[in-house]
Amino acid sequence: MSIKTIDAVMVQKCFLSGAKRIEANKEYINELNVFPVPDGDTGTNMTLTIMSAAKDVSTLENPSMEQVCKAISSGSLRGARGNSGVILSQLFRGFAKELRDYDGASVTVLAAAFERAVETAYKAVMKPKEGTILTVARGGAERARQLAEEGEEDILVFAEAVVAHMKEVLAITPELLPVLKEAGVVDSGGQGLLTVMEGILDALNGKEVDFSSVATASAVSTGSTATGAANDTISTADIKFGYCTEFIIMLEKQYDMDEEIKFKAYLESIGDSIVVVSDDDIVKVHVHTNDPGLAIQKALTYGSLTKMKIDNMREEHNERVIQGANRPAEEKQMPAGPRKPFGFVAVSIGEGLNDIFKGIGADYIIEGGQTMNPSTEDMLNAIAQVNADTVFILPNNSNIILAAEQAKSLTADKEIVVIPSKTVPQGITALINFMPDKSAEDNRVRMTDEMQNVKTGQVTYAVRDTSMDGKEIKAGDIMGIGDKTILSVGADISEVTFALLEELMDEDSELVSLYYGQETTEEDANALADRVMEAYPDVDVEVHPGGQPIYYYVLSVE
Repeated sequence: MSIKTIDAVMVQKCFLSGAKRIEANKEYINELNVFPVPDGDTGTNMTLTIMSAAKDVSTLENPSMEQVCKAISSGSLRGARGNSGVILSQLFRGFAKELRDYDGASVTVLAAAFERAVETAYKAVMKPKEGTILTVARGGAERARQLAEEGEEDILVFAEAVVAHMKEVLAITPELLPVLKEAGVVDSGGQGLLTVMEGILDALNGKEVDFSSVATASAVSTGSTATGAANDTISTADIKFGYCTEFIIMLEKQYDMDEEIKFKAYLESIGDSIVVVSDDDIVKVHVHTNDPGLAIQKALTYGSLTKMKIDNMREEHNERVIQGANRPAEEKQMPAGPRKPFGFVAVSIGEGLNDIFKGIGADYIIEGGQTMNPSTEDMLNAIAQVNADTVFILPNNSNIILAAEQAKSLTADKEIVVIPSKTVPQGITALINFMPDKSAEDNRVRMTDEMQNVKTGQVTYAVRDTSMDGKEIKAGDIMGIGDKTILSVGADISEVTFALLEELMDEDSELVSLYYGQETTEEDANALADRVMEAYPDVDVEVHPGGQPIYYYVLSVE
C-alpha cells in the first residue's frame, strides 16, 4: 500500500518506535566503543536523549504536528547526554523545525526536513569529523533529496531507500576514520542513528510497538538528579520551600529574553532551585516554592500550561527516610547568600575527587563523568544552583563538552563560560589557576592554557579483544590509556600503571598525581608512589583517594 503523506499521529508513532528500537539495542551500540573500556556509553547516551523526548511525546493525545514537533525538539534538547546525544538532539531539532508547519508531510517535506536536520547538527559541532554520526546523517539526507528530485512519492519506498543508504554509509565509516578500522568497529553514534531510523521504518511498515513500555522506560531513564528534599541526612525543617513545581508554558504572548529575565526574577522572589528553559514556543519551568499557585498564575500571563506536576518534598523526604530508599548521587542544595561575581560547576567521578573540587572552589558538583554523562538539563539545574553572575563549567570529559555548550546557549540570566577540560586532572588544574581579580575572559584564556600542560592517564580493564596502535588486547587485560591512545597493556595493575607513567614522563615533568579508585587500596597506591619516587627522584608525587569506579587509577603528569 502506497503512503503519500504522514500526519502528526504517524510522526508520533514513528518517533516512539525509533525510541523503542534504540532502547532495546543500546548495549550493542555501547559495545562499539573504539576503546574496549567497560564504560562505553554511546548507546546509553542516545537512548536517554531520545527517551527524554519520548516521555513527552507518548502523553500527547491526537496531537497536531506542531505539538509533536515541539515535544520532540524540547524533550531531546533538555535530555541530551554525551556528544552523540547532543548531535542526535540537534538532528531532531532541525527536523522538527522544518516539519512543524505542515499538517501532513510528503516525501518532499521529509527530504527538506532531513536536510535541515543535518544542517542544524553540523552547526552545533565546532569541528565536525567525518566517519561519525554526522556522516551517516548526511548520507541519509543526500539520498532523501535525490529521491525527492527523482519524483518518488511513496513514503515507505522513500524511507526504505534512505535507511538502506544510511546502512551503506555506516559500513564505510571505518574507511573514513582509521581508529574505527583498527578497532574493527563501525561508528557507534552512526549505528545508534541507524537503529532509530530502523525503528521508524518499523512503524511505517505497520509493525505493532508497545508504546506504553516506551513511556515506562523514559520515566526510569530520565529521572532527574534528586534535590535537597531527597537528602536523608537533613530534617524536613531545613526544607525552605516545600513544593517542587514543574510545568510547561505553551507561549501565546510575547516572550523574549527580557521577559524571561523578569519571569526568573519573579520566581526567585517566591522560591529557589529555579530552572527556566525556553525553546521556540514553549518554556519548561521548575521551581521550589511554598505557594505553587503564584508560580502558576504568573506563568498563565504568558500562555496556557501543560505537563503540570506538584510534589510535596517534605512528605517525599519522610517517605524516603522511613523506607531507606537509595537515591542518585547528589549535591546538597546551595545555601542562600549574596550573589557573587564568579561561580563554578564541575563534573566529577568519585567522592574523593568531589572533595578535591569542592576544596579548590567548586560550588556545585555534577556526579557522572565517564560512567554516566550528565544531560543538558543536569547542567541547567546546576547552573541554577550557583548564585553568581558568571558561572564556569568544567566538563572534565570530552564527551560532556557539547552538553555544557548547549546549556550555555539556553541560559539567559547568567554568563556561562565553558572550559573545555577533557579530563578530571585538567579540570583540577584549570580551577586551581583561576584568578579572582581577573575578568571572565582573562580567566578563560588562563585556565584553558594552563590545563594544556597536564598529561592524563587512566587505568582500567578491557571488555573485549581488539588490536590498537600495534597492541594486541584481550578481554580482561589491564590497559593504561593516555590522552589519545592506549599506552600500556598487561596483567598487573601496578605494572601497567607504572609503564603508563613512563610513557607520560619527560625531562620537564615536575609533579605526578595519583588518584586511586574504589577497587584500589591506599596501600597499593602508596607502594606505587614509592616506586615512582625511586625512579624519578626529582619529581614530586602526590597520592589522593579519588573514589572513582571502573578506573583503578586516574593520574596526571605536569
